[in-house]
Amino acid sequence: MRPYAKLYITKKGEKAARSGHPWVYGEEVTRVDGTFETGDIVDVLSDKGKYLGTGFANLISKIRVRILSTNANDRFDEAFWQRRVQYALDYRRTVMGEKDFACCRLIFGDADEMPGLTVDRYNDILVAQTLCYGMDQVKPIIFKALFDQLQAMGVTIRGIYERNDVHVRELDGMEQYKGWYEAAYLPEPGAPLTTIDENGILYDVDVENGQKTGFFLDQKYNRLAVAKLAKGRHVLDCFTHTGAFALNAAKGGAASVTAVDVSAEAVEMTEENIRRNGLEAIVTAKQANVFDLLTQLAEEKNHDYDFIILDPPAFTKSGHTVHNAIRGYKEINLKAMKLLPRGGYLATCSCSHFMRDDLFRRMLADAASDAGVHLRQIEGRQQSPDHPILWNVPETNYLKFYLFQVV
Repeated sequence: MRPYAKLYITKKGEKAARSGHPWVYGEEVTRVDGTFETGDIVDVLSDKGKYLGTGFANLISKIRVRILSTNANDRFDEAFWQRRVQYALDYRRTVMGEKDFACCRLIFGDADEMPGLTVDRYNDILVAQTLCYGMDQVKPIIFKALFDQLQAMGVTIRGIYERNDVHVRELDGMEQYKGWYEAAYLPEPGAPLTTIDENGILYDVDVENGQKTGFFLDQKYNRLAVAKLAKGRHVLDCFTHTGAFALNAAKGGAASVTAVDVSAEAVEMTEENIRRNGLEAIVTAKQANVFDLLTQLAEEKNHDYDFIILDPPAFTKSGHTVHNAIRGYKEINLKAMKLLPRGGYLATCSCSHFMRDDLFRRMLADAASDAGVHLRQIEGRQQSPDHPILWNVPETNYLKFYLFQVV
C-alpha cells in the first residue's frame, strides 16, 4: 500500500504527463483520494487509475503537482536526492570540462528533475534559488550532498548564498529573502564576493546584489562565438550588463568596443571589469537608453560600428505580452540593421521562453525586409549546455542567439 494521497487527472493532463511534462495543473485534477498538504508527496493517476508519476503537491500554486519520478519503486529518501545531485554534477563535468566546471550552473530545475531549484557555482561560492515549496523542504539534503560531492572532487566551497528574493516564491506559498545558508558543515563564508574566470576574462561577482544569481552564465560560449568574429572590428555592445560580450570582443582583437547600458550600476561594474582585465584602451562603457541611442545614431547617419551586439533583457515574461515584445525586438534589430554597413555583423538574441524561435526568426526576417538588407546566417545558437534543454519540457528551451552578416 503506497503512503501517498492519489490525485486523478483529466485526459489532457494525462497526455502531458505521458509525454514527460512534469507539471500537473490544479484545473486538471478531477478527484482526490486521501489528504495532503502543500509540500507533501502525492501520486498522480489517470482518470481510470493508471499510475503516471509521483511528485510534490501544492495547494496554493496553479501547478498542483511537480512530478519528480515516474518510477513507482522510487523512495524519496536521502539516497534518492544524493543520486539526483550526483547525476547533475557528473553531467556538468562531462559537458563543461574541468576548467568551465568552476563557473557554471550545477542544477537547472526541471532539466535535472529537481523542480524549481537553481544552483550556480561561482568558483568557491554556490548560489541557490528555490521556487518550489517541496524542494524548499528537502534543500538541506541537497545542499549537503552538493558540498560533500564537490569536496570529494577536490572542490572547496566556502558558502551557499540563497537568492530567494523573487516574487515567484510567494506564488508557491513561500516568503522572499536572501542571505547565507547556515549549516554546521559550512565554514564562515566571509564577503558575498568572488572572482571568476570565464573564457580567460576575470570578473568580480557580487552574489548578494548582482542580477539573478550574480552573473549570466548561459551565454558563455556565445560570447566566444562573438570573440571569433571581432578581430579588427568596431563593436557596439548593447544592454551590456557587466560588459561580458564587450570584453570577449576586445579579447578577440576588436579595434574598439563601446559597451552601453541604461543602468548606472551596470556601467560601473563594466568599467571595473574593463580595468580588471587591462582593456581600457579598447573598451569604453557608456550609460544610455539603447532604444534612444540607436535612434540618435540613425538620425546622425552614424556608421562607425561594423559589429553590433543586441543582448536585451526578456521583453516578455508571459504569453499575453508576446506581441508587444515582438515590436520591441523588431525596433532594436531594425535600427541595428540600418546602422550596419554592408558586410557588417550582427549578434542578436532573446532570453524569453515565450518568444519562441519561430517568432524570433520571423521578426528578424521582417526587420531585414524593412531595413532593405539580407541576412547571411553564420550561426544559430542556444544556451550553454550547463542549462540543458529537455525536449519534453519546452520551458527549458529559452535562449535564442543568432550571428549574421548583413549584406
